[in-house]
Amino acid sequence: MNQAIQFPDREIWDDELRAVIFPALVNGMQLTCAIKGETLTHHFGGDTPETWLAVFREHRWDLEDAAEQMIREEQDDSQGWFWLS
Repeated sequence: MNQAIQFPDREIWDDELRAVIFPALVNGMQLTCAIKGETLTHHFGGDTPETWLAVFREHRWDLEDAAEQMIREEQDDSQGWFWLS
């Protein structure tokens, strides 16, 4: 799959999902990527929404690489979201 994938700096914390949600632009189309707070804790630490956002921003490049791989392999869920684990 030959795609131009970009990740704008528009991550947010979603209290209901308890996850950092961030967009990916693939050839102009917006996709949704996400990672749970508990997953961030497991990999990088943190225990509050504020620290999870900070940890996400600190490790943005690695997380975006993982999301890009999932997008290229079309590993989205039934809602079309890409969940990092």
